[in-house]
This record gives sequence, structure tokens and C-alpha cells, in this order.
Amino acid sequence: MTETTDAAFDLVVFGGAGDLTTRKLIPALFWRHRDGVLPPGAIIGASRRSMERDSYVSALEPGCRTPEGGSCSNDEWAEFAERLDFVSVDAVDGGSYGALAARLAGGEERARVFYFATSPKLFGPISRNLRDAGLITPQSRVVLEKPIGHDLASAQAVNETVSEAFEERQVFRIDHYLGKETVQNLMALRFANALLEPQWNAGMIDHVQITVAEELGVEGRGGYYDHAGALRDMVQNHMLQLLCLVAMEPPSAFKPGAVRDEKLKVLRALRPIGPADLADKTVRGQYTAGAVAGVSVPGYLEEDGVDPASTTETFVAIKAEIDNWRWAGTPFYLRTGKRLQTRVSEIVIQFKPVPFHLFGAASSGAPANRLILRLQPDESVRLLIKTKVPGHGMRLKPVHLDLSLEAAHEARSPDAYERLLGDVIAGDPTLFMRRDEVEAAWQWTGPVLDGWETGGERPTPYVTGTWGPGRAIAMIERDGRTWSEDA
Repeated sequence: MTETTDAAFDLVVFGGAGDLTTRKLIPALFWRHRDGVLPPGAIIGASRRSMERDSYVSALEPGCRTPEGGSCSNDEWAEFAERLDFVSVDAVDGGSYGALAARLAGGEERARVFYFATSPKLFGPISRNLRDAGLITPQSRVVLEKPIGHDLASAQAVNETVSEAFEERQVFRIDHYLGKETVQNLMALRFANALLEPQWNAGMIDHVQITVAEELGVEGRGGYYDHAGALRDMVQNHMLQLLCLVAMEPPSAFKPGAVRDEKLKVLRALRPIGPADLADKTVRGQYTAGAVAGVSVPGYLEEDGVDPASTTETFVAIKAEIDNWRWAGTPFYLRTGKRLQTRVSEIVIQFKPVPFHLFGAASSGAPANRLILRLQPDESVRLLIKTKVPGHGMRLKPVHLDLSLEAAHEARSPDAYERLLGDVIAGDPTLFMRRDEVEAAWQWTGPVLDGWETGGERPTPYVTGTWGPGRAIAMIERDGRTWSEDA
């Protein structure tokens, strides 16, 4: 993960006037610029709409003046705005790439980053048109936003069409969860501390929970979401990547190939979930009407753009198992959903209890040690340990050792897109998905989707503001465990 490079670059964002660009990508680049870690280069928005450059720059300014990154002076914005440009390009019309070629003329030796913030169906046409226009150089990189396909076959098709124009070393498949500070701290905790890595196995860890919960509904994205669902939208990419980082073996070096090789081994070791396992190891739900912060909100089937007869899941819980030496017998429980009780993303490492209760009843009821890595809304690391309650007698109480990453480090922590865009510009693919990773993830999730469709059972309804269907609680409690109360 390279922090910065002095090499100049040009970055072209297809979908340059879209929501992702205005809310995430341009603000991320602005804060890198303001922090002095963005090398010199042009940032060019490309879209089929016709727009003057000044209008484009004005449309981007509000997103960069949000308070999330800190204050922004007029001079800072004006300096960054000089980097910005806009080119009208129809993604599927090769004849419209002349304006972009003219804008990039003379910069063949610079790193060129093409960011595809578009529908995946456009990845192939854009790649071919860039190739045919002679815009892809050996220093070029392409960033692919999720989803990479909607199943294994379509993911392979997307990868194949992109590979006709770009070499695999040039392809950066982005998952913004991998740019979060806590996710990267997970690797540091495991592989830079002698305290934890010897305990990181089935002998010491009872189970692992990964939760990605949202309070929001589909928020105007019903048309997209109704063709995706929670498993495609969250499990196949974000959550499996988190699982891989928790479960992978120590790489031989902190280098892209070594790290991604170990993640791939985890994906290939996941025990398949066949039709006979679906009822016991998976739960899918769909939210119904309720209230959020005292305001009534509709159920999923009443959302704009959603088919009133939709069987798309807005909640998924899965019991995953890894068939290898380190993790045999230690389940990984995954859950994600919309309109849940609170917004939280976290990884819970639940250790096994001590083998002998030295203090008798004083210790037998207290929970075993637990490591909680929270990704959002705040990023923190907490370790639950048992301590003696002050006073006479030996009474134990669980307490948290808290590490707030924001409080521990005075410097501003860059957000996920800031960090990952910096890695792309520097040419570091460590935190990006390789083609075989994406396809291995689809190989595992595809049979679950197929089984749900074949079974024909509707998702279980759950009321907005709860933790999802009761079946998800029953799934983990059948194993004598329970979802973390820290979530």
C-alpha cells in the first residue's frame, strides 16, 4: 500500500457526472490533494451528457466541502479545481473518443488511470473503444467498480471482455471495504503482534461473526437492488473479502501476489452449501414497513422501482465453514441487511472459554474473551477481558480494552476511497481483487442463489428496525452461540 508517488498521472472517470463520482471519488481525490499526497495530474470526467467544464467543476464543489474530511478553504478548492476537466464521451460509440484522445495527447509516458464508475455492461465496450482509440499504454490502469457480473458466467464474461484490452496486471477490481483503516489494521494485528497470531486458529477461536448492518432501505435504488439483493450486493464481495482477511494464512511477503494468493486459498476452501444445507445454513429476509427515528417508512415491496411480487432478499445470514487445517470446526457467521436496528459493520472474534473455571461460579457465567474490530460508524478495536470487581471477594466482570483509531493517531485518517485511489495511482494492487478471486467467490455464492431460486420459498419478512428474521437468531443459537450484543 504505497502512500504516495511523485510520478504524474491522468485519471479519467467514466460515469464522471454520476453519484459515485460526485459523492466519493472526487472528494477522495480532493482530500489527497489537500493533504499533499496526490502527485501532479489531471482528473477528467467523461460522460455522454454535454456539459461545459465550468459547470462540471461547480457541480463537484459541494461534495468536496462536506465536513467529513475537515475544513476546506477557497484557495484549496481553487487549486484543486485547476486539475479538473470534462469530456463528452458516449461509452459505446467509438467515434466519440476523439475528444478524449485529444485531451490525453502527449501524455503517453504518464500513468493513465481509467475508472469505470458505470454499469458493468459498459466495461467491455469502454475497454474496446479505449484500445481501438490507442489510449491504453503500458502504464495504464483500469479500475472496475462492483458488481463484477451477477453470477459466475457473467463475471467471467466481464473479465474476458476487459482482458481483451487490458493485461491482468493493469486491472484493479475495487472493494472499498478493503480500504478501511480497521480492515488493514486486522492484518497488522495478526501479523505484527506475537500475542495474537499463535491464538488465531480453531484451537483457540470458537467462532467468528461478520456483521454489516444498515438502517437505510434501498434509498431510490430499487430498480438496481431488485435485480441484485443482499447476497450479490454485500456477501459475494465485501463480506467474503473480510472473511478472507480474517482466515488467510500469513503471506510470504506483504506484496500483491502473496496476499491475494492466500485470500484465494480461503475462498477455495469454503465448504459448498448445497440444496440440502440451505435451510440450516442460510437465512434470507425482506423488510416490511416500520419506523426509523420515529418516521414511518415503507416496506421493501412498496419501494419505488421494486416489483410488488419481488422475492429479492434484503437480509442474509449464512453459516460458512472453511475446510482447512487452521479453521476446521470453527464456523464463520455472516449477516447483512437493510432497515436493521442500527448501522454497524464489525468483525467479532469469539475466543473459547478457559479450560478450567478457577474462580468457580464467579467466572463461569462471564463471557469468554472477544476481539471486536469495528469498521463503521466509528473505526475501533476492542478486546473483552475479565477483571476483578473492586472490593471483598473474587467477583469477575467483563470489561473492554478500547482503541479508538481516531483518538490514537493525531493525523486525519483517510477514507477508504482516498487510500485505494492512492494505491491505484501508485500502481499497488495489494488491496484489490484479482480475477480468480472474483470468480472463486461466485463459485461459492452461485449455488446458494440457485438453490433459493429453485426452492421457490419467499424471503422471511422482518419488521424494519429489528435485527432481521428470527430464523437468523435460531440458526446461530442451534449451535449454542448467539449474535454479539456489541453490534
